[in-house]
Amino acid sequence: MLMIMLCSIQNTLGQKILRVGVAGLTHDHVHNIMHQFKHGDVIIAGIAESDPQLIARYKRSYQLPDSLFYPDLNTLVDRTHPDAVLAYNAISEHLGVVEACAPKHIHVMVEKPLATTVKDATRIAALAAQYHIQVLVNYETTWYDTNQQIFEMVSQDAIGAPRKMIVHDGHEGPKEINVGPEFLGWLTDPKLTGGGALFDFGCYGADLMTYLMDGARPLTVTAVTQRIKPDIYPRVDDEATIILTYPKAQAILQASWNWPYSRKDMEVYGRTGSVITIANNDISVRLPHERVASTRAAAPIAAPNNDSLTYLRSVLLDGAKPDALSSLETNVIVSEILDAASRSASSGQTIRLPN
Repeated sequence: MLMIMLCSIQNTLGQKILRVGVAGLTHDHVHNIMHQFKHGDVIIAGIAESDPQLIARYKRSYQLPDSLFYPDLNTLVDRTHPDAVLAYNAISEHLGVVEACAPKHIHVMVEKPLATTVKDATRIAALAAQYHIQVLVNYETTWYDTNQQIFEMVSQDAIGAPRKMIVHDGHEGPKEINVGPEFLGWLTDPKLTGGGALFDFGCYGADLMTYLMDGARPLTVTAVTQRIKPDIYPRVDDEATIILTYPKAQAILQASWNWPYSRKDMEVYGRTGSVITIANNDISVRLPHERVASTRAAAPIAAPNNDSLTYLRSVLLDGAKPDALSSLETNVIVSEILDAASRSASSGQTIRLPN
């Protein structure tokens, strides 16, 4: 079965299957690509990982052969020449992934957020431009039917121009939900991840708001962070609220490791109506002149924009234009917002961004 997957180059629709390299195994989201690999949706050309215990664990869990593993990313790309490399390592290591891949003209997709600093984000963008590669950022919420429905309604002026957006993102805490030990190790290290809940979940709202504002930077960024559970997270924040202002709109991003349950939802209030997401399936809509809101299922997202792998394939092999939510341009702005939020929380001052 495994050899069939490795040798196959087409899916059931006769399309070429992506060959990807995997950079690191410390991010728990790597399980997604492993499941897709087992189902024959993608070919894993190689995995760059140096931790022997982690390698042994994935070999057992997914019946992976020794031949898939390489000690470092440079060796992997030199020997396998994948279509793209997917990064499942610490956020601070994203720049290193792009530095290894860009000169070899290999595209990259990283898990959110793009970088821990504006300096790293700017360097990634410069490398992508120099070597003409795609660098994309994967957010779970990009593939939510509900979020896409909101964007369509806003673009059609169904609720008027956006005035206020409130985004709730997070869960009970990474330790509380039992993330892997390697993941927890860098997720709670401020140098490796940029910050705690501020970076881990504040990036979702920053990404969504940048999309809604057609790529405009906010005028100001104001943030407050807390360590509500310093006994568990002594080095990073576990609670963050970020306020973004625009000429005619405001966003409140609530990023937390203290929710009583996992959530990724948002409320968008336009000049004449509102849309509120309910999980990733339903929306509550109140249109102009309606006295009460009504709840309905969001329209499903059509392929190839309904999951990260088919989207990546569409961009790299079919020439589709990168979606703004995943695009490098949007995510450089997200890095600027997160950096400003961190500085605001530290200083107690509102940070004004250049526009």
